[in-house]
Amino acid sequence: MSSPPGTIVAHSPASSEAYIGSPALLILPDGSYVASHDFFGPGTDFDEYAVYRSENRGQTWSKIAGFIGQWWSSLFLHGGDLYTIGTTREYGYAVIRRSTDAGYTWTDAVDSSTGILSPTDRYHCAPVPVIEHENRIWTAYEIALGRRPHWPATVASAPVGADLLDAGNWTWAEPYHHHRSRGQWIEGNMVVGPDGRLVNVLRSNPRVDGKRVGDRAALVHVSCDGKRLTHNAPADEIHMPGGGVKFTIRFDIDSGRYWTLGSKQTRPAAVRNTLVLASSADLRKWTVEQTLLHHADPAHHGFHYVDWVVEGDDLLFLSRTAFADGLGGAHTQHDANYLTFHRVLDFRSPDQSVT
Repeated sequence: MSSPPGTIVAHSPASSEAYIGSPALLILPDGSYVASHDFFGPGTDFDEYAVYRSENRGQTWSKIAGFIGQWWSSLFLHGGDLYTIGTTREYGYAVIRRSTDAGYTWTDAVDSSTGILSPTDRYHCAPVPVIEHENRIWTAYEIALGRRPHWPATVASAPVGADLLDAGNWTWAEPYHHHRSRGQWIEGNMVVGPDGRLVNVLRSNPRVDGKRVGDRAALVHVSCDGKRLTHNAPADEIHMPGGGVKFTIRFDIDSGRYWTLGSKQTRPAAVRNTLVLASSADLRKWTVEQTLLHHADPAHHGFHYVDWVVEGDDLLFLSRTAFADGLGGAHTQHDANYLTFHRVLDFRSPDQSVT
């Protein structure tokens, strides 16, 4: 049987019509790793979530939890507990759950006091950074109303020390209706900019002269109170390697740079067969540091929706991977059949290598 690069965390053959989505990765205080993903496709109800654990630095993985009602979700630590935040299902309610035993069991979200964060559904997000800034927890959402290019962006925040399962403790930004006819703004990343102010960096797929253009992103500025979003076009519409497909941006203190992993676009746009590592000093000018993974076939092979963390000098990442499996392969490059784990050794160095 063919095997994809990296370590296999989960495999779901195309015949199941249940495809691997939304990878999220975290290192726990005891040094173990926790990973999660959802399932999508005709073989699912678009609301199933799975959690995995590795106690040997990613060499092997075991499934430790699985439940219904969590989707498009990020993992983060807060107050010694593990949280997952996303939606209840495809275009569901915003939702958060807590685990006090490192991911084996989770709270049940049934109402606004136990994890349902929005009064209505139609929320959209991805496993994107959940950050702490100015004594608040921050993450980004979009509201799936109308055509995708018209979905407004929003930001949710709560005070550090508050009960994060209580919707009353969360503040939502007024939805920003960009109405950019040239493309969508989705899957925003909350980061602290070089000036110390919050920025939401969103995936963008603009159309120029009627053709989709990849490798673009949009910057949206967040007010100090978290209630207002602003965007200054065209200066805040940037070229970014991998910006046309979901990406994760984090700031690395040791290098003093922002880093991202994304699917670098070629013609036609929206292919996902080339994963690159890129960095920036200012969130605006990005440099490709290395091509990490590539396959010559863009139709049924892809490495995308990557989430990542830093461990010492290494960068660890989790990929939604479409690859040959001896069972007919992936349905498409988008409809992944694997969840794979990878390590970039000495990622800040020109001599970095990926396993």
